[in-house]
Amino acid sequence: MLKVTSPYDQSIIREIPVQSKSDVEKAIAVAYNLFEDQSTWIPAYKRVEILERVVAIMKDKIDELTTTAAKEGGKPYMDSRVEVDRAINGVKIAAESIAQMKGEQIPMGLTKSSEQRVAFTSREPIGVVASISAFNHPLNLTIHQTVTAIASGCPVIIKPASVTPLSCLLFMEILREAGLPTGWCQAVVCGHEAAELLVEDKRINYLSFIGSAHVGWKMRSKLAAGTRCALEHGGVAPVIVDKQAKVEEMLPALVKGGFYHAGQVCVSVQRVFVHEKIVDEVANGMADLASKLIVGDQMDEGTEVGPMILPKEVDRVESWVNEAVFGGAKVLCGGNRISDTCYQPTVLLNPSMNAKVSTMEVFGPVVCIYSYSDIDEAIKRANNLDMHFQASVFTENLDVALHCVKNLNAAAVMVNDHTAFRVDWMPFGGRDSSGIGVGGIQYSMQEMTREKLMVIKSSVL
Repeated sequence: MLKVTSPYDQSIIREIPVQSKSDVEKAIAVAYNLFEDQSTWIPAYKRVEILERVVAIMKDKIDELTTTAAKEGGKPYMDSRVEVDRAINGVKIAAESIAQMKGEQIPMGLTKSSEQRVAFTSREPIGVVASISAFNHPLNLTIHQTVTAIASGCPVIIKPASVTPLSCLLFMEILREAGLPTGWCQAVVCGHEAAELLVEDKRINYLSFIGSAHVGWKMRSKLAAGTRCALEHGGVAPVIVDKQAKVEEMLPALVKGGFYHAGQVCVSVQRVFVHEKIVDEVANGMADLASKLIVGDQMDEGTEVGPMILPKEVDRVESWVNEAVFGGAKVLCGGNRISDTCYQPTVLLNPSMNAKVSTMEVFGPVVCIYSYSDIDEAIKRANNLDMHFQASVFTENLDVALHCVKNLNAAAVMVNDHTAFRVDWMPFGGRDSSGIGVGGIQYSMQEMTREKLMVIKSSVL
């Protein structure tokens, strides 16, 4: 049995059975047989109806969904409530996007050999989708990795993170209540060895993975020939702060982007490069706001920063911060653990560029501030790692903003907003070691389908 515990006090929330390799094999067989028999495919209009019912049911279960996500994931209750709203909206977007799954006419008659022909493309479901999910948004990631497949007409198998499976299992109940036919969305709670079947089996047509780069790229190397994938890894999100930035307006956004969910977000603000003329103002202002954040039990209404997902993650962050301080970083606030499960929101000034906090994804409540004099040098330092996901620039100078957008190596650059901004209808995904493929509801749906070309030859054309 798997014991699902609260990240704050490690109390047991629920015990659930762990599924075996044979269980995963059965799930793959069910999904594959559904896809192979086109008579079982769910028509587009029925997919729309089912997802509309899902939205209605989720709205009736907002409190239960919020409580479940907060308890198991450690995200403060008020932020988990926002996650539930996003998840509901994500289902709506998927239902609406079904009508946009269409092809196009391909011109013919442009050469002698293509006369008397007309050609069209159409989009078909790609096949069986396997989704391996992460802990930090247990409900919303489930939506992104299952509803997109359902809307695209693909049977899907999802493995939730072992520390946060309950939101996913609750959503499976909602799908059943909404009338999704059996087998079209299956959840498997299993260990790594059993999960490898979802990666290696040739009956899997598409793999969606959210997690560490180390695991993701290893998985990609094991995919069967022809299996497509989307890998969403982490980043070490850089922020450029120009000397003309509006500091007072900017600071709350930086604090939210850095300490939301205790920094356990793949695009959390981590490295902030500030012009030397305002670096003290920005650094001290950010430290002042961060030091006032309320850290504690995610279920308390006043909590702004909850626990880290596991005690070993607190140990790791503590070790990395200590290394940075030993190497010369100045602690402006925080710098210590609060308990086995909570770490203080921490702002470090000018850690070594070789320190772990400068070169690796902290995935914890730590923000590093660095002084610069030349903006091109700051951009160079921002780009000097293999991870490139989302970045941002704060400035009132349009030329500076456009210069940074053009030169920052990032999949997305936010202007006068923090790096963790996201809405679920925008493209979302990392470059280079940060991942491959594009997320976002309708973008994932596009990836979970494939084009088929039809060419008709007729003497009457």
